[in-house]
Amino acid sequence: MLSGNLLWVLLGTMLLGIAAGITGTFSFLQKQSLVGDAAAHAALPGIAIAFLLTGQKDLPILILGAAITSALSVYCIQWIVSFSKMKADAAIGLVLTVFFGIGVVFLTVVNHSPLGNQSGLNDFIFGKAATMTKVDLTWLFVCATIIILVSLLFYKEWKLLIFDPVYAKGIGLPVEALKAVLTVLIVLTIVTGIQSVGVILMSALLIIPAVSARLWTTKLSSMIVLSAAIGGLSGMIGTFISSLRTGLSTGPIIVLVAASIFFISYLISPAGQINKFLRKKQFRKQGEVG
Repeated sequence: MLSGNLLWVLLGTMLLGIAAGITGTFSFLQKQSLVGDAAAHAALPGIAIAFLLTGQKDLPILILGAAITSALSVYCIQWIVSFSKMKADAAIGLVLTVFFGIGVVFLTVVNHSPLGNQSGLNDFIFGKAATMTKVDLTWLFVCATIIILVSLLFYKEWKLLIFDPVYAKGIGLPVEALKAVLTVLIVLTIVTGIQSVGVILMSALLIIPAVSARLWTTKLSSMIVLSAAIGGLSGMIGTFISSLRTGLSTGPIIVLVAASIFFISYLISPAGQINKFLRKKQFRKQGEVG
């Protein structure tokens, strides 16, 4: 029998998975998945600095700190690509490692500080949904709902931006502003899930459901629904499995569940390896008959 608190946690991580699946789809099609990875890792120094400045482990304060450093990392990537000869992948790798390294240093400082309530701050690295309080879950519900609603609100504009940016600009759509809103939403998704999934693995929850859904369909609306379903299912199942044993981090389990769904999709989906093999086999038979 599931406890009342566990049911709320399951619902919260499911909602987070749905939000990550939706924003991850737009991010994946915009080829910004690795930017989300950098922003996720860059959340760690924001969490540690926010704690050192306030001495409190209040989730809104930590989320604010994470959001600031995550947004700063995205700006740094854009600045490096615009004002240097460095390519995007190199800039992302540079920013990711630098910010995460800074975060580890500050987290070490926190762990050796005399502050008495820093216990549990390390859970933000790999996530531990079981430790979430009612206040934490309320923040998760509110933020995830906002992410889903904004994504649905800008669905048509982002669809046009992804598949025909020239036409979108030609009819007067604020292309740069729409890209900025999407970036903000990706950052919000990351900082919303850092406590349950962790800063290291939150990017995986943005990428894997979208990639899995892409194997099943080429239609955007269907891809969004499938990605949201895969994300929500991964969050719920992963959280339930992690609750079965004390001390088991939630983030890795959620990612392993999502990865398992991807592997199954990679094998049996219409674009999967089994169907490719059968098509090749049928083509060879037709060639031999001809």
